[in-house]
Amino acid sequence: MVKSKLLFFFCYLYIVPSEVIIWFNLAESLPCLQINTPIVVTTWNFIDSTKTAYDVLQRGGCALDAIEQGASVCEEEQCDGTVGYGGSPDENGETTLDALIMDGRTMNVGAVAALRRIKSAISVARHVLEHTMHSILAGELATQFAVEMGFHEETLTTPTSKQLWKKWHNEDNCQPNFWLDVTPDPKKSCGPYTKAPSGYTDKNIQRKIDRFNHDTIGMVAIDKNGNIAAGTSTNGAKYKIPGRVGDSPIPGSGAYADNTVGAATATGDGDVMLRFLPSFLAVEEMRRGASPTEAAQTAVQRIAAFYPNFMGAVVALRKDGQYGAACHGLGDNPFPFVVQDVTLDDYKIIKVNCS
Repeated sequence: MVKSKLLFFFCYLYIVPSEVIIWFNLAESLPCLQINTPIVVTTWNFIDSTKTAYDVLQRGGCALDAIEQGASVCEEEQCDGTVGYGGSPDENGETTLDALIMDGRTMNVGAVAALRRIKSAISVARHVLEHTMHSILAGELATQFAVEMGFHEETLTTPTSKQLWKKWHNEDNCQPNFWLDVTPDPKKSCGPYTKAPSGYTDKNIQRKIDRFNHDTIGMVAIDKNGNIAAGTSTNGAKYKIPGRVGDSPIPGSGAYADNTVGAATATGDGDVMLRFLPSFLAVEEMRRGASPTEAAQTAVQRIAAFYPNFMGAVVALRKDGQYGAACHGLGDNPFPFVVQDVTLDDYKIIKVNCS
């Protein structure tokens, strides 16, 4: 068998005695499909991260390196105040980090959750992937692991995050927060809280989750060898209950990658979204033949059917470099994501309207 590739179009060429038979890689009625790889797709307007990741791929680097280095840029730049150090303090005023990286070639995952006092969350997740037989490490012991791997321990608190917390705690009387069925009334005062008397219930509290109080950088990438990777990094929801872990470090929720199909990543209300594994669902929908856009729509609609007020988005990338996205709950604001691939001279920002 001889593989023939012309100007990013491909098909397989079988030569047999007396005839030439062309077989098309994808079971579609098109001749040879355009392949937009290498490619990077990133949630939101995180341009610098996208450009860094694509530069890695353009220089022949692997998808895993692209994800790690691209997400690291957002951690350093503190994208939207919701990625990296110095943002989204928890109820105690501490910033903690979640991150995940997944290798679609091996189906291996490395992730950290509620990581304390280490800035490079995505790189610690990469070390979990490459230097342990585990998938997720959490909390203080994830910090211990990071230090053992040579990472520098330092505070993730900044004057900005300290001021955010002081205003929330002292001026806003701890409003809003994430407590239910506790006393004193969490809608009126700060804790410490205890379980409310039997029979008390109030499930009508609406906690607004949007781009600027909980966001994630989610990235998916395909390198020149067709290997696929996905990753996430976030500092979680503002004023979360200490110890809270969102969707970002959960494989299949925050991100998922499979070389045989493609990859997906999600962003938004993680406490709700992780219950539906939207990234896994999007990849499986593509496996069943859905386009990336259709796959992302299915994943978002599955959540909205149960939680019509949730805010979130899913980005899907097929192994041939075709991509799409869907979102919900952003009102009149479209959801932006950034793409850079072999067909483009530079990155482009694409916006999709939400359901």
